[in-house]
Amino acid sequence: MTRKFFVGGNWKMNGDKKSLGELINTLNSAKISGDVEVVCGAPSIYLDFARSKLDAKIGVAAQNCYKVAKGAFTGEISPAMIKDCGVGWVILGHSERRHVFGESDELIGQKVAHALESGLGVIACIGEKLDEREAGITEKVVFEQTKVIADNVKDWSKVVLAYEPVWAIGTGKTASPQQAQEVHDKLRQWIKANVSEAVASSVRIIYGGSVTGATCKELASQKDVDGFLVGGASLKPEFVEIINAKHLDPIRTFIFPKWSCDAVASL
Repeated sequence: MTRKFFVGGNWKMNGDKKSLGELINTLNSAKISGDVEVVCGAPSIYLDFARSKLDAKIGVAAQNCYKVAKGAFTGEISPAMIKDCGVGWVILGHSERRHVFGESDELIGQKVAHALESGLGVIACIGEKLDEREAGITEKVVFEQTKVIADNVKDWSKVVLAYEPVWAIGTGKTASPQQAQEVHDKLRQWIKANVSEAVASSVRIIYGGSVTGATCKELASQKDVDGFLVGGASLKPEFVEIINAKHLDPIRTFIFPKWSCDAVASL
């Protein structure tokens, strides 16, 4: 079946109202294929701002949320709060949440369950570290992470699975198109065997890890790569090219503010 191409931009902890406003104006003006679903992951403090300024054709995601609706959890935000800002998506299980902030598979699974029960779409991230790839246990790691997510999903139409090899995030290294396709194909086979054939054919599996304008077209041509989750490049001019990697010729018509290139040069 045809799966709609999905491109997420993860702004991480970058930007302010001025610079993000300029970025948003550029995205609103860009020529974006109607065959692509685009979602921008804004810092939580700017979710309301991003949703009010971005064109309705572009979705907004929170970069994290907690596993309950409210309570004494200082610094956290809930799916209910995210929805109250008019935001429809959340990114969960990102490698930085796992490896910088110590989130366990179990906690990520609980967050996925609550976010979906609350009506949010979930971009669920999985991926192996460099030592795990070198040890030949990539499949073991990503299957274990996927199982915890799958155990907490009832409606797969609200889930996008993002494969992000940790060794390729913010390093400038990118999995080759063949490496990405191999893992995406094996993930789809795992879902077919452990969830259902229907879900395996319909769920979108996107790639993340130093995706750029230079690498996106060949990655997008792979059979089981259904889009991207983009970090630093989502703050640069090439994000429009990445969005249109599968459907339009590269577009360099729009100029992003200078800060965006400088601020993410080291990401």
